[in-house]
Amino acid sequence: MSKATVDQLLDACVAAVPAGEIRPGQQRMATAIAESIESGSHLLVQAGTGTGKSLAYLCAALLAPSPVVISTATLALQSQLISTDLPRLADAVEPVLGRRPTFAVFKGRHHYLCAAKLGADAEAEDTLFSDSDVEASAAGPRSRLGRDMKRLAEWASETDSGDRDDLDPGVTETAWRQMSTSARDCVGAANCRWGGECFAERARERARAADLVITNHTLLSIDINHNRSVLPEHQLLIVDEAHELADRTTSAARAELSASSVDRLARRAAGLVPKDLIGRFADAAEALGAAVDQCPGTRLTELPTALVEALTLVDGACSDAAASLGNPKPDDTNYMGKTQLKSLINEAATTAQRCLAGGHQDVRWCEGDGRSRLLVVAPLSVAELLGEELYAERTVVATSATLTLGGKFDALAASLGLSSDSEITEDSEPEKPSGPTWKALDVGSPFEYGKQGILYVAAHLPRPTASGLSDAAAEELVKLVKALGGRTLGLFSSKRAAETAAEVLRDRTDLPILLQGDETLPLLVKKFKAEPEACLLGVMSLWQGVDVPGDACQMVVVDRLPFPRPNEPLSEARSAAADEAGGSGFASVSVPHAAVRLAQGVGRLIRARGDRGVAAVLDPRLHTARSYGPYLRKTLPPLWYTTDSDKVIGALTRLGSSPADLTAVAGG
Repeated sequence: MSKATVDQLLDACVAAVPAGEIRPGQQRMATAIAESIESGSHLLVQAGTGTGKSLAYLCAALLAPSPVVISTATLALQSQLISTDLPRLADAVEPVLGRRPTFAVFKGRHHYLCAAKLGADAEAEDTLFSDSDVEASAAGPRSRLGRDMKRLAEWASETDSGDRDDLDPGVTETAWRQMSTSARDCVGAANCRWGGECFAERARERARAADLVITNHTLLSIDINHNRSVLPEHQLLIVDEAHELADRTTSAARAELSASSVDRLARRAAGLVPKDLIGRFADAAEALGAAVDQCPGTRLTELPTALVEALTLVDGACSDAAASLGNPKPDDTNYMGKTQLKSLINEAATTAQRCLAGGHQDVRWCEGDGRSRLLVVAPLSVAELLGEELYAERTVVATSATLTLGGKFDALAASLGLSSDSEITEDSEPEKPSGPTWKALDVGSPFEYGKQGILYVAAHLPRPTASGLSDAAAEELVKLVKALGGRTLGLFSSKRAAETAAEVLRDRTDLPILLQGDETLPLLVKKFKAEPEACLLGVMSLWQGVDVPGDACQMVVVDRLPFPRPNEPLSEARSAAADEAGGSGFASVSVPHAAVRLAQGVGRLIRARGDRGVAAVLDPRLHTARSYGPYLRKTLPPLWYTTDSDKVIGALTRLGSSPADLTAVAGG
């Protein structure tokens, strides 16, 4: 392949957009990916907001053998790729390639109707209801659930996809669960009577035949944890929003047990295993519930005796129940029920054994309330797993707007299983790499951050202490919001702090104040965009889920640096491991965590070339902490930096009266 081929694809895509232009960073990125495809070397690309990174990697991906798998962290990006970027790409490059490239979405089984459940439901209806019953119900089911179930049955005969996203209007979650299945419960198409009609299998066949396959980090992580048996075979994997992958892989490797989950096992086992085993499951559930109720919400370095005894009961009941079920055969009575039950029993037994074993590789803790209170076990780190499974027998391109922390790729590369001594640089190649070799590229951003925005740190405020919003921080927030006249996205470290901010702003201003939790997030964001003076306040889930270019969002306020809670089990365990190894848990765990979250939060401000505004951090440590303040600031977009409150109030006042005036921001 040649660089000209990449250029031709980019040129064709840009020419198809009115006033489109190739951005230098976009071209560098596409060229680097094409070179990686050719050489087989792995690549990390930091591409700032506005680069057009999705078009860069999509064009380059068309040069690789099909299929190419592209994984995203958020539904918003996945939706953008499927509904906008890929259709435009296919139209634009068809004349260049001489054919129209194809694409497909790879989703989990629970997104599709289950042919087995539909078939079983129809058979039950035919068997259980007489003609008079059918006539009596001719007017249709009366309950919402009944109406939804009837609609799903009718839709099943019309749809080609069986994909819930194609059902408009939708149905309740309860109804969908009745007619779909999970990967855990699925017996597999080869063992299913309705396997030839399976919607999920058809979707997988379409994915195997497509040029580009869009999936998500959760499915990618499941694929990694299951010996690469889930996704279609491929030679190129592109991971967008790559800063999220380690956390998603950790979540996929997490396992849980609760009294209610063991109760459910007992109910599902009724009639399939001897009665005495049902009683043993009930006893194990009771013991587990009592034991986890007494456990704190912090990390369990040693398990209490009562919890050890309860887990032993769970493991024993599961082991004997699995032995009683044996190996179900397709011609067995209730084959599907037995197969699904055995899968659930084996999973519960594995979790119980994993919790009992402990060891340095897993972290255990309890969370939740009542019968649903959980015992959780999760890996201390997934770096080794990713190093072994993510890069084997394929080329990986990982990209994000946030891949460098403190100006370096090292920390996030390490979280993805890549070691610094395996990096290929312009000056040298590693002689004895300790893992997969990789290259790094930062293509920057086309935005003029220093002219478009201000990073203001309220260095005069007291250091945050208790959770919530201090009186001094609340007063500063009111001053800033009043000066601009609303148009503020507030990102808070806790629900309590967000609620306090909303209460203060509602009391001290006449501005529309939108608070996360009052309505659904999509509706709140829609109102935030539509109401010129609105303020939208929320917690961590807003940090990445809001994209509001233009005048609607001209200030982002962060109440405190987003360090993990000191007693958060995984962070606590990782910090302790770093300390024991002779390093600093705070420096190697807490600071990088805060850097990524803060960069994502501040990144909500400048989303387009015409955007301007202020990112205000109400935590003086960003300015005063010599050990990590400069590191955090270097991770953020290079906005014009100040701690001068008067200058910021003046800039906000001018911006409030003239939102389109670019000189209103850093010029003062």
